[in-house]
Amino acid sequence: MSHGHAAVGAPPHPRRWTALVLLCLAQLMLIVDITVVQVALPSIGVELALGREALTWVVTAYTLVFGGLMVFGGRLADALGARRVLLAGLAVFTAASLACGLATSGALLIVGRAAQGVGAALMSPAALSIITTAFHGAERNRALGIWAAIGGTGAALGVLVSGLLTAGPGWEWVFFVNVPIGILVAATVPGVIGADRVREERQRLDVPGALVVTLATGLLIYGLVNAGDGGWGAVATLVPLAAAVAGYVVFVLVESRVAAPLMRPETMARRPVVSGTFLMLVATGLLLGLFFLTSLYFQQIRGFSALKTGLIFLPVAIAITIGAQLAAHLIGKVGGRPIAVASFLLTAAGAVLLSGISADGNVYTEVLPGFLLAALGIGPAFVTATTTTLANVPHDEAGVASGVVNTFHELGGSIGVAVVSTVAAAGIASTSDTTGFADAYLVCGIAAAVAALVAVALVPGGRPRAVTGHGH
Repeated sequence: MSHGHAAVGAPPHPRRWTALVLLCLAQLMLIVDITVVQVALPSIGVELALGREALTWVVTAYTLVFGGLMVFGGRLADALGARRVLLAGLAVFTAASLACGLATSGALLIVGRAAQGVGAALMSPAALSIITTAFHGAERNRALGIWAAIGGTGAALGVLVSGLLTAGPGWEWVFFVNVPIGILVAATVPGVIGADRVREERQRLDVPGALVVTLATGLLIYGLVNAGDGGWGAVATLVPLAAAVAGYVVFVLVESRVAAPLMRPETMARRPVVSGTFLMLVATGLLLGLFFLTSLYFQQIRGFSALKTGLIFLPVAIAITIGAQLAAHLIGKVGGRPIAVASFLLTAAGAVLLSGISADGNVYTEVLPGFLLAALGIGPAFVTATTTTLANVPHDEAGVASGVVNTFHELGGSIGVAVVSTVAAAGIASTSDTTGFADAYLVCGIAAAVAALVAVALVPGGRPRAVTGHGH
């Protein structure tokens, strides 16, 4: 099964479905690792003596590097061959997972999480490249549909696996479990997926652009996290925020000058791409922000075990999947704009309900209804972000547009966790004060309501033509 553009009329490879299973297993690892640490955070904090800032970076280091380097990983797959880059990413991700499990300090764990992000940024676009070139016609749509479903499945498995492993052998095993899976996939791939075709033309790589956008976003998150303790006017907050703005300006200048930019300015300026990145940024920020807050609330304020927390999270993850499936069925009938607006309004209502939490109320009547409502609302936003973008950009820009939107999937999660961590700083440091948590939930509700208003003007109207979403 070779890569590149398949010849017209080329017979399908007999091992393509086996390859799809392997690639989906690899992608599942990557998606699970976005949410798998959420339930384990309190245990990690206690054992490694980590404060709020360090716990925030345990989550965001992975999504920051994953998102910041994802488009660059796609470029590498084009330049060096998808199978080669996939195997390299698997090696990095597996080794980094082992290092995370063996970490004896917060610094080592955060470095390991960042290294996991590097591996994920290589693996995910390479795997998608293999799928899109190995399947054709209706089979390709089926294969990409299975690939897209990994997102919801990974979110559900992440919280459940985290609870089971943290309550059982320990939090280290949320990382160790990746090692045998990574070795299995890496050992099997060469026998199922053929060697890459040698490309004679040289592919140019925008290394400066990838580094600048990742560094700028890292500075942004650093400033947001510092605001939780030092305040918004502190030097430690303002300096990194100002540096982040300068970094984004430099990124725009770099992209306008390099021969093969990471993100083409003309593509980024298209309304459907702006709309898709906005929806994805806010939806992922809300999702991981709510997961981060609620996991800490359950375990620090309510004293729940990791297993009980994981089990409570499971219906929430399923609600995200249900919402996404409903949107997938409805978007072709009513269009993306009403679904995006309804999505954020539901999320806003759920987050506002959550802002009424207390330290001793019944979680099944006080917390779970709002959490489920917010989750049900977030799911459709992901579908709308991808579908409306790919339905309204030229065909030759679809791959780049998809990569940009999925980049903001990861970066949004990093920023969302940083913001809610800052707002809830006092509550996270306490074992009884819920004021910080309530304020952070309210901020999520306000952000979702504002996003609904923006979506009215920003999301393209009309029903999108039939497309298949990429990424997760």
